Amino acid sequence: MRPIAIGPYRLANNLILAPMAGITDRPYRSLCRRLGAGLAVAEMVSSNTALWGSHKSVRRLDYQGETEPIAAQILGADPIEMAEAAKVNLDRGAHIIDINMGCPAKKVCRVAAGSALLRDERLVGSLLERVVAAVPAPVTLKIRTGWSPETRNAVRIARIACEAGIAALTVHGRTRACGYDTPAEYETLRAIRERVKIPLIANGDIATPEQARRVLDYTGADAIMIGRAARGRPWIFRDMVRGLAELGSPGEAIPAVIHSKSRLPPNDWIKDILSEHLEELYLFYGAHRGVLIARKHIAWYCRHLPGAADFRAEINRTETPADQVSRVLAFFDQCSKRETQAA
Repeated sequence: MRPIAIGPYRLANNLILAPMAGITDRPYRSLCRRLGAGLAVAEMVSSNTALWGSHKSVRRLDYQGETEPIAAQILGADPIEMAEAAKVNLDRGAHIIDINMGCPAKKVCRVAAGSALLRDERLVGSLLERVVAAVPAPVTLKIRTGWSPETRNAVRIARIACEAGIAALTVHGRTRACGYDTPAEYETLRAIRERVKIPLIANGDIATPEQARRVLDYTGADAIMIGRAARGRPWIFRDMVRGLAELGSPGEAIPAVIHSKSRLPPNDWIKDILSEHLEELYLFYGAHRGVLIARKHIAWYCRHLPGAADFRAEINRTETPADQVSRVLAFFDQCSKRETQAA
């Protein structure tokens, strides 16, 4: 485990939960931190403060009670708006400001934000300099390797970021045009490491300790950011910490340990973690909204279990916390009973 510091904040380890819209809310960030994540970045918030009156934005700006340091992510294309959004997030309790230049969503790119910014390197420089100058806190940046494979410019963006005073850089190993359909590549990250010395965080297709170790060794990155692999699997960070410790020091030959598929915890343990997560969702969102938000999380937690598809359809019809929880408990108890009988 390579130590990493972002500005004055030294993280407990070099495993970071990626910001994911509609997923990494405060309940999930807190759970992942408790289960081993060294840092959890909040869902992105628009830099347009006129949109912050919605219930969704208010919740995304709620960092109350979180383990420090708290990292907030802002999204936009106007340097002045982005600087103001950074200030407001600090006032709300954030300690680190992350700038989103990696989101590939069409609705984001249509307004020249997210990964669309990578097409305008001059604007990138102006935006980064403005935000860094506006706040007395570390500012980090998350990007893709470029707009398309033909216009891959992450190395130049990394240099711009370094000159602007960015405290750490996260790179997802795909271009915007690649979406999530092609395997992530790490050659670009390796090239960035050779040219830029700020902390580098690797992201994309990293779900096991072996994958994390190989990416760290190959790229020279300082940390790993885990996104989609953490959905319904908050214990991935605990498994990564243990697995990387078993794999030895960077550069050493990787021993033949069994981590190609993460070791799933016992069903009863997963049931308890999921039950805790559900209760926090109901408290955070309220009963109605909490039940709706919980549906996708339940599906991710249960996807490895027999009958998961039918159970997902059943859960999607639940309308109250009590009904939802009782069905979850019954499903896990049924799966455990089947395991006992099969043994």
